[in-house]
Amino acid sequence: MGLMSFIKEAGEKLLGHSSVKEAQATAATAPTPENVAALSDAAGAAIAQYVQTQDLGVSGLSVAFDAPTATVTVSGVVPDQATKEKVLLCCGNVQGVEAVNDLMTVDAPEPESQFHVVASGDNLSHIARKYYGDANKYPAIFEANKPMLSSPDKIYPGQALRIPPMG
Repeated sequence: MGLMSFIKEAGEKLLGHSSVKEAQATAATAPTPENVAALSDAAGAAIAQYVQTQDLGVSGLSVAFDAPTATVTVSGVVPDQATKEKVLLCCGNVQGVEAVNDLMTVDAPEPESQFHVVASGDNLSHIARKYYGDANKYPAIFEANKPMLSSPDKIYPGQALRIPPMG
C-alpha cells in the first residue's frame, strides 16, 4: 500500500496522554533534536499500545511516529489483508497523524479494500449504497471496521473506513 494519507485533525485523541502531552510541551518550548525525538517516541508508543488493545493478532509490531512530518511508520506480520488494513486504520485514525507508511507483511495476501473518508451527514447505509449499490449491505462495512467501531451509528467526519470487496 505504501503511504496512506489521513485528516490530521480527526481521530482518536491518543496523543493527549500525559506522557505525550509532556513531550509536546517540552518540544514546543525547547525544540531540540532530543526533545522532538522524545515526542516522537512517546506518540509512537501510544499508537502501538492502541493497536495492541484492538487484539488484531500482529506479530512483531513496530510503530514509529515522526513528529515533524506527523507520519506513522508501522511494520509487523499479520495473517490477512483485512487485519493489515485494520492496523493501518488504527494508526491513521489518530488525531495528529497525517500519514501512515505501511511496511506490513501479510501471510495470506488478498485483494485490497477501498477506503472511504466519512463526510458530515454520512452513515453506513449511505456509504454501502455508494460502494455496493445496496444500503442494506452496511453490516459488511461495520464488520470490516470492528473492533475500531463499537456501533454502526458511531462514525465521525474525517474518519477513514475500510470498504472490503464484495465477494
